[in-house]
Amino acid sequence: MLKVFTKSKKKKYATIPSEMAKQDVPEGIMTKCPNCKKIMYSKELIKNLKVCFHCQYHHSMNSKERLDSFLDENSFEELNAGMISENPLNFPDYLEKVEKDRKKTAINEAVVTGIGAVEGQVIAVAVMDSTFRMGSMGSVVGEKITQAIEKADELAVPFVIFTASGGARMQEGVLSLMQMAKTSVALKRFSDNGGLIISIMTHPTTGGVSASFASLGDYNLAEPGALIGFAGRRIIEQTIREDLPEDFQTAEFLLKHGQLDAVISRVELKEKVANILSMHQQGGEPEW
Repeated sequence: MLKVFTKSKKKKYATIPSEMAKQDVPEGIMTKCPNCKKIMYSKELIKNLKVCFHCQYHHSMNSKERLDSFLDENSFEELNAGMISENPLNFPDYLEKVEKDRKKTAINEAVVTGIGAVEGQVIAVAVMDSTFRMGSMGSVVGEKITQAIEKADELAVPFVIFTASGGARMQEGVLSLMQMAKTSVALKRFSDNGGLIISIMTHPTTGGVSASFASLGDYNLAEPGALIGFAGRRIIEQTIREDLPEDFQTAEFLLKHGQLDAVISRVELKEKVANILSMHQQGGEPEW
């Protein structure tokens, strides 16, 4: 009897059983850059302050990562960590959403404030966190930033703020918009007393935040590629009935048109800010 052999269909690609794949390739070990699509080891990317090795794309940072990368080790003392939002307008499900973000991010609000040091130079610092309600500005965000400014005034130290926000928090209505005026007045008082203000805009800095304290620094800096603006691109185009430039509302566009002092890579930021702080203590010009 003749044996009939059937030719097995050859698989085009090698496969790894899903359970084995989970063991051999731990989740999060690699990161794909959303800009250049190159894949990197996540640990190496974090060592490079989450700046892509290939295209210099700046991946987002939360407030803890930002503070760890910018301030001297063990120099940070947080202010008003327990300050939390209420629901003054009884907006449906607002507090439930805020509580969900608290558990997800391990912070109580969309900004973390405190006292720290940059290369030995003491500062008051505020870091907005886009992972909490998209960094939206509510009453607590405005109050924490205002109190951080007042603490800088009390200690006679510079005030540095990292902004990242989708704008005012609609669930708090006009109370949110009032924070624009409150923080701006606090900065004016601080400036009149000789205080130094350094604003560092990160992606994205939009809405009422961009139209108030984010743009009121003695030095207005930004990270490369950051989206910075008030109204959205489509709204502006529909209003003026014109097409806007491709790079409109980017940090580079604002620098070109005189709305920023410098666009600085995150890798160089601590050194550059330390230079500004030192210059104001000793007199001189900043080195970009």
